[in-house]
Amino acid sequence: MFRIFGPPGTGKTTTLLNMVDKALSEGVAPHQIAFLAFTRKAANEAKERASDRFNLNPTTDLFYFRTLHSLAFRLLNIKVKDIMQKKHYDELSAHIGFKLNVKNTRAFEDTPVGISEHPILSLINLARLKKTSLSTEYNETHISHTWHEVDYVARSYEKYKKINGLIDYTDMLYLFALDAEKIVPRFKLCFLDEAQDLSPLQWDIAHALDRRSEKMFCAGDDDQCLYRWAGADVDHFINLPGGSEVLEQSYRIPRSVHEVATRIVKRIHHRFPKNYRPREVEGKVERLPSLEEVDMSEGTWLIMAQANYMLSPLAEDLKSHGYLFERNGSRSISEKLSTAVNNWELLRKGGTIDEPTAKILYSYMSGNGVRVERGKKQITGETFTLKSLREDHGLLADSGMIWNEALDKIPEQERAYVTALLRRGEKFNARPRIRLSTIHGTKGGEAQNVVLFTDLTKAALDSSGDDLHRVFYVGVTRTQSNLFIIEPEDYTRAYVL
Repeated sequence: MFRIFGPPGTGKTTTLLNMVDKALSEGVAPHQIAFLAFTRKAANEAKERASDRFNLNPTTDLFYFRTLHSLAFRLLNIKVKDIMQKKHYDELSAHIGFKLNVKNTRAFEDTPVGISEHPILSLINLARLKKTSLSTEYNETHISHTWHEVDYVARSYEKYKKINGLIDYTDMLYLFALDAEKIVPRFKLCFLDEAQDLSPLQWDIAHALDRRSEKMFCAGDDDQCLYRWAGADVDHFINLPGGSEVLEQSYRIPRSVHEVATRIVKRIHHRFPKNYRPREVEGKVERLPSLEEVDMSEGTWLIMAQANYMLSPLAEDLKSHGYLFERNGSRSISEKLSTAVNNWELLRKGGTIDEPTAKILYSYMSGNGVRVERGKKQITGETFTLKSLREDHGLLADSGMIWNEALDKIPEQERAYVTALLRRGEKFNARPRIRLSTIHGTKGGEAQNVVLFTDLTKAALDSSGDDLHRVFYVGVTRTQSNLFIIEPEDYTRAYVL
């Protein structure tokens, strides 16, 4: 198994894809190549690139371009009906008297974070991914439940799955690890990205794939491992025998930021030694007392903090200043509201809208003869103008009313935010230039400018060590140009950069 170490911005995934391109151009059959990634997005990008360049069918020719979970699902011939779903967790919850909340899962993602929102299920999943006992993980956690409760839920969970013939996503990996060498075909080449985040159970699968491949390449960066708390075994990646290569040129990080990153990475005690060069531009590192000092009117921005709760006051600051942004994958203004405001102004200018848009507009208007005639809120048709809405569909608002007059049911807080956005000149339908995220949540992302808060939670301060250094190393290396470090509220609970 050959390792490719990719420091920030060195093009690790691109390097793998170029190797795929080379193999295909040299006549290696597509079905003899496996490209395995942690997310469907990454796997699909690899699949799309290969299919476009070599005119291949992404479904049939590139069957082995997928996530580990997806590969397990296909090769084990599992059916969707065999997998634990939310309804099953709800049924189990009612039976045992514990509310086992689960998230709506995007199937077959290999990110280490499990689907469970309940701490007991998370602990069960963690023990299995790490191949340790549940009691061991229980003794190392600060979970509020007693061992009796944890053991009871674990036994009930396994019994429920057995009685109903169901498996969960970790079972899928476990079964795949058992049978991989029997059911995985022979590959000429196998590529595995983000290897530093593999759990011990996933490493069992990786080694089985290695034995089924003429050549296998694992790419990753131990300095960017953020998920040891979720089972990632970065030491396994560091200590793998065999050859390795370090990508030595970053295409993202400027010199001044590289200096900060180098100071941080030197604090990591257990790592694979590697050096890489920054871009030949200076960039800027600036320390500021607050977010108020940062002018974000141009360029792309990534604003990061160590914990999610720290982002809420930052979101309110951005709203008060009229910035459009994204947090946790959601825009700061809903698609529905931006559609209503934009399309009301479109109607005033003589434009045409469709039925779904007209219904959205009406949902923000008072009926009973205020903005829409009584009993006229139900609207059907293909296209509408302001004139046709007024003549045929009970609209009372007219072209003399701007959006905040016509759409009188917009809540006051949202009305104030829209006003601030318009004052700043933000375009509602544009992709936000500003992203608000925890450092963990932005791994793999980048922006022209990064704002990094150095405040720490008590848990992070107590843990300290290599994991904390890796978190802030990832944070500072997201920038393409400028790094703004915000001084902490309490210097005794902060990461020193």
